[in-house]
Amino acid sequence: MSCETILRKYFKDIPGIILEACRLSKEKLGEGSHGFSHTLRVLALSLCIGAREGGNLEVIALSAILHDIARPLEDMGTIKDHAKVGAEIARKFLETFKYGKIDEVCHAIEAHRFSGKTRPRTLEAKILSDADKLDALGAIGIARVFMYSGEKGRSIQDSIKHFEEKILRLKDMMYTKTAKEIAERRYRIVEEFIKELKREIMEC
Repeated sequence: MSCETILRKYFKDIPGIILEACRLSKEKLGEGSHGFSHTLRVLALSLCIGAREGGNLEVIALSAILHDIARPLEDMGTIKDHAKVGAEIARKFLETFKYGKIDEVCHAIEAHRFSGKTRPRTLEAKILSDADKLDALGAIGIARVFMYSGEKGRSIQDSIKHFEEKILRLKDMMYTKTAKEIAERRYRIVEEFIKELKREIMEC
């Protein structure tokens, strides 16, 4: 799956600024639990939700592609809030193209974070928030939790705690009807997995 493959489903002619954003994101992110593959899934989910719920697909695409652009800096301990700094990086990038909806894209990026103080006000921001949270649920969400645990040296018990304190709460934090429907199914997958994991830990 590539940026172009996802974008062609929704844009007859892909705007150049979006392709440049893809190149920048791929260059900065690398791989990992919050790497470029995560960004591609969030892009696909965002555009799918946006096509059903409405909203500006160009703003949705740009905000999804750039939403974690500062995540590597946070992982290195250079910054504390990748959403806020990511919005600043996105603003500088978009200004070089004299893009007309910079504020809309930057707000969505700043408001996407689970633990952030900024809440999404626009439909596009709500869609990005939903898509990012959906990628933490279901089979993909389970895989990502253990990827992250491996990156941080966390135990299985620590991972279970993360599921219970964060992941299983995400279903009730969706904004759009489409995301709520997807979240219900993905939530059940995680719920059953945690039950089985706990059962096996205590077995014999």
